[in-house]
Amino acid sequence: MNHAHALPAGAVIADLADFDRRSGSLGERLLFNNRLAIVVLCLLITVVLGHQALGLRLNAAFEKMIPTGHPYIANFLEHRSQLAGMGNTLRIAVAATDGDIFSAEYLDTVRRLSDEVFLLPGVDRPYMKSLWAPAVRWTGVTEDGLDGGPVIPDDYDGSPASLEQVRVNVERSGEIGQLVAADYRSSIVLVPLQERIAETGERIDYHALSQRVEELRAKYESDRIRIHVTGFAKVVGDLIDGLRQVLVFFAAALAICTGVLYWYTRCLRSTLLVMLCSMIAVVWLLGMLPLLGYELDPYSVLVPFLVFAIGMSHGAQKMNGIMQDIGRGTHRLVAARYTFRRLFLAGLTALLADAVGFAVLMVIDIQVIQDLAVTASIGVAVLIFTNLVLLPILLSYTGVSPEAAQRSLKAELMEAGDTAHRKHPLWAFLDLFTRTPWATVAVAVGLALGAIGLAVSFQLKIGDTDPGAPELRPDSRYNRDNAFMVSNYAASSDVYIVMVKTPQYACAHYDTLMAVDALERELRQLPGVEGTSSLAGLAKIANAGMNEGSLKWYEIPRSQDMLNAIITRAPREMFNQNCDLLTVYAYLKDHKADTLASVVATVEAFAAQYGSEDVRFLNAAGNAGIEAATNIVVRKANVQMLLLVYAAVIVLAFIAFRSWRAVVCAVVPLMVTSVLCEALMVWLDIGVKVATLPVIALGVGIGVDYALYVMTVLLARLREGMSLSEAYYRALIFTGKVVVLTGITLGAAVATWAWSPIKFQADMGILLAFMFVWNMLGALILLPALSHFLLRPKRAVAV
Repeated sequence: MNHAHALPAGAVIADLADFDRRSGSLGERLLFNNRLAIVVLCLLITVVLGHQALGLRLNAAFEKMIPTGHPYIANFLEHRSQLAGMGNTLRIAVAATDGDIFSAEYLDTVRRLSDEVFLLPGVDRPYMKSLWAPAVRWTGVTEDGLDGGPVIPDDYDGSPASLEQVRVNVERSGEIGQLVAADYRSSIVLVPLQERIAETGERIDYHALSQRVEELRAKYESDRIRIHVTGFAKVVGDLIDGLRQVLVFFAAALAICTGVLYWYTRCLRSTLLVMLCSMIAVVWLLGMLPLLGYELDPYSVLVPFLVFAIGMSHGAQKMNGIMQDIGRGTHRLVAARYTFRRLFLAGLTALLADAVGFAVLMVIDIQVIQDLAVTASIGVAVLIFTNLVLLPILLSYTGVSPEAAQRSLKAELMEAGDTAHRKHPLWAFLDLFTRTPWATVAVAVGLALGAIGLAVSFQLKIGDTDPGAPELRPDSRYNRDNAFMVSNYAASSDVYIVMVKTPQYACAHYDTLMAVDALERELRQLPGVEGTSSLAGLAKIANAGMNEGSLKWYEIPRSQDMLNAIITRAPREMFNQNCDLLTVYAYLKDHKADTLASVVATVEAFAAQYGSEDVRFLNAAGNAGIEAATNIVVRKANVQMLLLVYAAVIVLAFIAFRSWRAVVCAVVPLMVTSVLCEALMVWLDIGVKVATLPVIALGVGIGVDYALYVMTVLLARLREGMSLSEAYYRALIFTGKVVVLTGITLGAAVATWAWSPIKFQADMGILLAFMFVWNMLGALILLPALSHFLLRPKRAVAV
């Protein structure tokens, strides 16, 4: 259905009686000969889906954020029930601002807070730990032999004697640096969470849970008590709080796009119709999601804005074409049909390219990205109807204001003047890139920028480049709480767990514990590891304790009977019921990409050298282990995703252009922008992670729109026998000026995200703004320069 040839500009039909309604393709006749039915159908769909959109939820799920198919995550999920809730965990630090934790007031606050947290929905209660938890025990050697009990004894009454006993018990518990800070000024309430609430089977509502935690923080904080909270659930809750401000940025983007479009057209009715059709697409998308069982999460909440932005871009092209035809005297219905013929294929190809840019994200084995891909693909599919079909139909009813049409015609006549000095200065300048000197410089600069960008992009890091939660600002409450945890606890919130699989009842064998001890030594030598713990370390402490505390006995005992005695008193998180699984905990300073990579490499090398059929060292659990697996998947997906999106864009462009030379001219600028975007990420210290991985694919999919609109008109004019310069100039005054308009407008709109309290949204805004603007420049400068060397009128016809 290639109507790029359309009717010549002189084919002006002012009276509908002179227009053959049977002209055009079957699709065009079906749509425009039944305009009223189409409008009524769209109205009904909008009302129904608008009602459905009211039930859309904003939430997240822990398992959606992790690559469940990766071997590390498969190991974690297989043994998850035996890992004492070391997956999705909240850490609540209760800090005394005056004095230490050994006061009746402080301990009573911890007790009451623990009791309330214990009852929150989704808490994995058997594994919850605090000073008041019965499972938190002390062990010591007394004159009667080994003795032990809960850290806070049953007869605790808040008296000075009881408080002194608690102090002694804490010192003998082995929890200093883990549940209790080394300076005795704070302690941790460790709250493992289930994926679903046991009583109802529903997924945890992280926003509601975060709000409840904030209520508890407000309730128990005082001049003498401060509370700090970290964990996935809190990050998600804070993200959702911050993302509610996305509405502000959405409104700002809407205002910018509408204002610039009105400034360009000076036609209120057509501007409002373009905005209306883009908003209808957003409403349809939001209404379809709950019908299909989807929710919005913090990573896909920006998709509705992208759908709106893409809609404004395509809508502006349709409106511009109709306005020009009406300005020549064509009836508004005929103008709408002419524009539909000229631009439907280019618009459809561009939207399919957008959809492909989103759809290739489905290959990434992380459900939150797959959900984003589905959400965005639905949005683009909706745009095919609302902006390529509904908008021209609505404009065929309303037309544009006579003043705007005349202004558009006058501008076109001035821009297409007979002599170069009468041409618009910007279009005349861009036209220079179709000629040898300027084209040579543009191609040389483009290749140089691409080479520099490629060289810099090799330094791009996979994963987080900042401590804490990089999705949030460094000065956010969460990241300040995380900094408190890191500075006060050796057992940081970034925990990497190595699982050691043994035959049944062999977890406490001497050879096994010696191998575990060797692994711990290697891990402790890494600069990013603050400390480790395992049954092997406990065995050495217990052996010394059972020999009058003499450090000469600080080693793993060879006697199996002695090891059996030790394991009966060991915390259950160190081994499982069948004694065929040990856990080695590595407490990291942070979860930066380099830190995780060094730990993964060390464990993999150790497992390859010392692992056997009986003793296997398995990566990885803990939040840091899960993030390490995610980084591995993201690294692979980053390359795979780009190859797929470019392959798809090349195929679609070839279908539209039927010329490999035209495809090269359109795609090379996109590639240059992609490598420059990666170089920008290096310069801004932004790593490739779940939040930023989709950006480049989205930038390619959306950026190809510009090239498609320009190249479609350029090829049509070349095939009519025009010179490259004349053909390109015609493309500029028809679609190119709208490319400039939308490129700058969308770039400015997403650039406003830079002020978002959510850092990953700010990062995405900067990167998308860069790609919008640079893809626009590539389509206007590098595309004609490449066309100078690859396209000629006879080639455009013959190839």
